[in-house]
Amino acid sequence: MPSAEPPNAPARLAAMDGLRLVAALMVAAYHFLGTPTPHFWGGTELRDFAPFLHETSRYGWLGVEFFFVISGFVICMSCWGRTPGQFTVSRVARLFPAYWCAVLLVVALVLVSRLGHWPTATRIDPRTVLGNLTMAPGPLGVDLVDGVGWTLWVEARFYLLMAVLLVFGLTYRRVVTFCGAWLLAGVIALEVHTPLLDEFVLPRYTGLFVAGIVLYLMHRFGQSLLLWLLLGFAWFFELTVLELRVADHATVPPGESRPSWAVCAAVLTVCLGLLALAGVKGPLTRLRSRWLVTAGSLTYPFYLVHQSIGIPLAKGLIRAVPELGPLPSMAVSVVCVLGLSLFIHTTVERRLGHLLRRRLTLDMRVPDPAARPALTRTRQL
Repeated sequence: MPSAEPPNAPARLAAMDGLRLVAALMVAAYHFLGTPTPHFWGGTELRDFAPFLHETSRYGWLGVEFFFVISGFVICMSCWGRTPGQFTVSRVARLFPAYWCAVLLVVALVLVSRLGHWPTATRIDPRTVLGNLTMAPGPLGVDLVDGVGWTLWVEARFYLLMAVLLVFGLTYRRVVTFCGAWLLAGVIALEVHTPLLDEFVLPRYTGLFVAGIVLYLMHRFGQSLLLWLLLGFAWFFELTVLELRVADHATVPPGESRPSWAVCAAVLTVCLGLLALAGVKGPLTRLRSRWLVTAGSLTYPFYLVHQSIGIPLAKGLIRAVPELGPLPSMAVSVVCVLGLSLFIHTTVERRLGHLLRRRLTLDMRVPDPAARPALTRTRQL
């Protein structure tokens, strides 16, 4: 085990931004092209006129799993050298501005649809909106306004575990021990089936986050037999429990087979390999393209709005311009959503995120008693 901290790693890995975009596009492909909902795009079934696109996109939901692996790598990297308070401020300033904007845009879209008497599947009321703005609508018992928001609650619980680890300080030995203990807790959680334990341990996703963390340890400290064994155990664990996620997508239209566990395992393993090439001194670590960094900046807002805004936009185009056809309508919608994502990034994420980070950083400081204004006594009347 390394006994000293190595020199600081590069501040940003451009290939990591590209992989985040790949994961977002996988999820978008699933929602647009691979959805199992019958007649999702009207009377035309995608599997009839675009069978190859539909069949391959059926596995796009694995992009969520890919996101969690990347998150394990990136969050561990961003945690190193920070205090729990600094980490909390960075996550709040990073996640909430774009999320609030996406929720409010969906609310505005629903209200406009009601005024125009256009069909909409999203139902909103003040309680639902307020619950969604907390980023934890599920535990609060309200419906999701943004369909992909459930993944953010999973991420939030991962951040909580990392914040607890930060209280003790990040070192190589502590992080390795944490990964081993988390995997063991995941096995126990699957055995005892306790909802409270599942909420904190996240047994369906434990192997994904741990695999990302271990890859970062390899990136920062170098490869070792211990890390490879830990990575192997995490991945075998994850591929085993992957069947639970495959079962979540087992509902398919008549005449269509359920997703294959073997294909899912192969796709997810390829994703892990790409992350290793991008983060563990592989050929992708040398990429320094500016457009990849830009792509990474657009990934989060694109992920937030592609389903809740992009799909209604595509359906509206199909109804308004039927001669355009489903696939061109989807393409136009994706281009529009990318433009919206750029707008959210430049006007909301940068400005509001910077303001939140600056103000929260100031508020996290311990007040100086000497700087407090003197209290004046008042006479009771």
